[in-house]
Amino acid sequence: MELFNNHKKLFGTAALFFAGLTILVAILPALHMQNNNAVLPNSEPLSPEAAKGKELYIANGCIGCHTQQVRNVDMDKVWGSRPSIAADYAGDHRQDFWRNTATLLGSERTGPDLTNVGNRQASKEWNLVHLYNPRIVVPQSIMPAYPWLFEIKNEPAKGDIIVNIPAEYLEGDTGKVVATKEAMQLVAYLLSLKQTILPDGSAAPAFLYKKDTKGGGSAGSKELNGVALYTANCQSCHQENGEGLKGAFPPLKGSKVVLNDNAELMVNIIMNGYSGRIQEGFGPMPPVGTMNNLSAEEISAIMNHEKSSWGNNAKPVTPEEIKKLMDVVKTSPQK
Repeated sequence: MELFNNHKKLFGTAALFFAGLTILVAILPALHMQNNNAVLPNSEPLSPEAAKGKELYIANGCIGCHTQQVRNVDMDKVWGSRPSIAADYAGDHRQDFWRNTATLLGSERTGPDLTNVGNRQASKEWNLVHLYNPRIVVPQSIMPAYPWLFEIKNEPAKGDIIVNIPAEYLEGDTGKVVATKEAMQLVAYLLSLKQTILPDGSAAPAFLYKKDTKGGGSAGSKELNGVALYTANCQSCHQENGEGLKGAFPPLKGSKVVLNDNAELMVNIIMNGYSGRIQEGFGPMPPVGTMNNLSAEEISAIMNHEKSSWGNNAKPVTPEEIKKLMDVVKTSPQK
């Protein structure tokens, strides 16, 4: 038992054992993963602004409530078009020598997963309002507000990004809310979070443990649930009551576009986005239908919900009609 009586041999043996175990358990598997996983061909690296935004995301503790991993279970389908794979994170690198915060997968979803939030919520204006005070756009939100990312200016300078905040949330301030450089960087990072399309011929992993889709109002039925689809794709801006947000997002209640029996313009806006009301103070609408890969059936369900809610009483549309209009607006986008 000389080993236990000689501290040099004892600690030397322990050190060698630890080093060998580290190589076997940590280093070799990491090298294997690095050599066998590469970034997807269509993936885009973070811009300098988005990279700074990632640092702000970390510094403000966003990872404590938000994940960035779409699991392969059916309940995660709302967060992305497919489950996450190793290649989604292959392009992530350390922040610096001391901090290994390359991937921000997270372990808790107090708030929604952000893997594909750049597609799910691509409005810069919405993200800025949400950061200033989440309850403006999501009344039930428990997310903290980040007012220190904004300034109140009586006379904004040329080039300042003005955020349209309802008066009741300004706490007596009479100036304009202006986004700081840090706010724009954080939003740039959030908008960069998009799932990369898999290469042609690559099979996407399946979502497991799918729920029984028997009965009405499910994805497996002929009539999709327009309320649920509206909630997932439109409500964050246009609100549950269809009244939008004054000065930021236009109302759908009583909207001429929604009430028009000719559905082409409405389909065009959903598929191609719209920027025709910027002069009224409303930000541009992103192409929600295209980014979220909505089908004709899903779009018709959303439109029929909007056409028949909040006092609206317009002619309903059919999936067949919407499919034809989707083909038309692909060649003649409305700006």
